[in-house]
Formats: sequence, C-alpha cells, structure tokens
Amino acid sequence: MTAPSMDVELWVRRFHPGPAWGPRLVCFPHAGGSAVAFHPTSKALSPVAEVLSLQYPGRQDRLGEPCLDNIAELADAIVAVLAPKLDRPLVFLGHSMGAVLAFEVAVRLERRGVVLRRLFASGRRAPSRVRDESIHLGPDAELVAEVQRLSGTDESLLTDPAVLSIVLPALRADYRAVETYRHDGGARLRCPVTVLTGDRDPRVSLDEASDWADHTTADCDVKVFAGGHFFLNDHPAQINDLLAAELSRPAG
Repeated sequence: MTAPSMDVELWVRRFHPGPAWGPRLVCFPHAGGSAVAFHPTSKALSPVAEVLSLQYPGRQDRLGEPCLDNIAELADAIVAVLAPKLDRPLVFLGHSMGAVLAFEVAVRLERRGVVLRRLFASGRRAPSRVRDESIHLGPDAELVAEVQRLSGTDESLLTDPAVLSIVLPALRADYRAVETYRHDGGARLRCPVTVLTGDRDPRVSLDEASDWADHTTADCDVKVFAGGHFFLNDHPAQINDLLAAELSRPAG
C-alpha cells in the first residue's frame, strides 16, 4: 500500500461556503471519526467563518490509503496540507484524539510563526496527563465494546460485520496513535485555550481537563457540560454559541 496522499482537497473539507474575510475554524475529528462529524458545526458557523474539517486517511473516501497511527506523523502531515490556509486567523476545535492532534499542529505552526486565535480542546485530558491504556492491542471485540461504552458511534454500524471490517482498521490505528502519544514536556502554546468537558466523561476528569492550563502561556478556561464523552452532541447550540463568539470577535 502506498503512502497517504498529500492532496489538500482529500485532507481538508469545506461543506458550506463561508465569508471571504475573517477567521477559519479548523475541526479535528475524534478517533475513528471523519470530517462529516463536523458538518452540523459547519452549517451553523459558516455565516461567521470558513469552517474546514479534516479527513484523516484510511476512512470513507480515503479507504484505499494507509492509516497513520502516530500523532506526530498525523500532525506533520496536517501542517503541510494547511500551508495554503494560513492567510487568515485560525481557530482550532478538536474532540478527543482531535484535541491532542490540534494541540500538536498548533505547536508546529507556532514554530513557523503562526499563532492561533484560540484552541478549543474538547473531550480530552491535558497532553501531559497520561493513563495506561492499551485498547489498541486487544481483540476487535474489546475495541468495539469501548466505542459502545463511549456512545459516539451509531450502534447499527458496530453490529454489522461487513461495516465493522471496513471501519475497524482506522479505529484501531487512531486508538494506537492516541494511546501511545506522549507529550515531550517542552512546548507551550501562546494562544488561549478553552477546554470543553463532560461532567460524566469516563475518559477525562475535571483535574485532567484543568491541566490544559499548563500547556499555554495565555489564558485557559474550562467549560463543563452535562454528559459523557460525547457531551458535545447533546449541547450543539451552546457550543456553537461559544465558537461563534470567538469567531466573531474583532481581531486584535
């Protein structure tokens, strides 16, 4: 199998036209997720920003490409494909694995002199907080059970053997990427961070969410929502309002 394509149009999806001015919101999906997860976000926020959603290799229309199972490799690739999109202020939104990936991309962009307006880190503990996790090493049934526990995937997809055979490779690769990720301990962002977390998320405690403050020299605030790991699906209007307020804020 060849290396993943670096075609910008394969990596970066725009579902709705946005204004020809102002910031860009770049959305990073969760493990096993795809760009379409942020289609509702794009629809809601396209009046105030150009909303872009990332499509990682190895899923949906990129099924024929090899998955990347390393956060650093994914981040390096995303920095490369975002190069034509750096001419406007950037806001990042990442959920779960996407939050870690968004952070690592932001770190790399800062080394190039590009500082985000804000990072929204959703459903993920701070990069420095490590848990001993090895679901990616277990059998398929264990991986599927974990996804069911987090309630982030249509149950019908997880019980159809034909569909499972298609989605499991990307899911396992993503779990390997995020479970083996280790923050290098040095990099801190210069942009503000807003942390979004669910009050019943088995993957993130409030302390683990609050420690995102250690990863920026700017402000860090934590917004707690009722719900589990995919709490954002239960509060779309409230979360879109938060994003819109940042995207509509005058520059400077």
